[in-house]
Amino acid sequence: MAQDIKVTRRVVTAIGEDGNSYIAEDGPTPAARTVDARPGYVVNNIWITGAAPDVVGAPDGIEGHEGVLPPAGGTVLRIIDYPPDPEDPEEMARQFEGMFGKLFEDAGRPEGVSAHPGMHTTETVDYAIVIEGEITAIMETEETVLGPGDVLIQRGTNHAWSNKSGKPAKVAFVLIGGRWE
Repeated sequence: MAQDIKVTRRVVTAIGEDGNSYIAEDGPTPAARTVDARPGYVVNNIWITGAAPDVVGAPDGIEGHEGVLPPAGGTVLRIIDYPPDPEDPEEMARQFEGMFGKLFEDAGRPEGVSAHPGMHTTETVDYAIVIEGEITAIMETEETVLGPGDVLIQRGTNHAWSNKSGKPAKVAFVLIGGRWE
């Protein structure tokens, strides 16, 4: 099933051979992803760095990026549109399994009972910035509702994102490659 994709406009700057700055790109991100199992869920991968510190003029590598994780020691910036969660628990589980199976196979999926079918871990420090709508950040022992302008710092925890609001939500994420101890 084809979906209407809300593609994020991406403007990329550069330094020319003459030393002057200019707009190198201005258009839709070349790496928008959807999954048929979760209609309305759109991942706009915006930019990726290979390592820190990275060469500031390094070429764009986002189009070939797969999965949730940035390169080792690198970063990835993405904006995700979250449709409201389905009310039926079986449908919600089906949608999240399809989403992780297609888009985020590299996310850790702890075995056993969890607070939400979207629970996962990443060996990263993430900055999650709510742009619009409401999103619930679910941890193993508690949850909190975030609104526009709120920021959550995710540090490798087992967590999920749930849209219980009945309206679409949009969240920007910066994932920074990390390591477990």
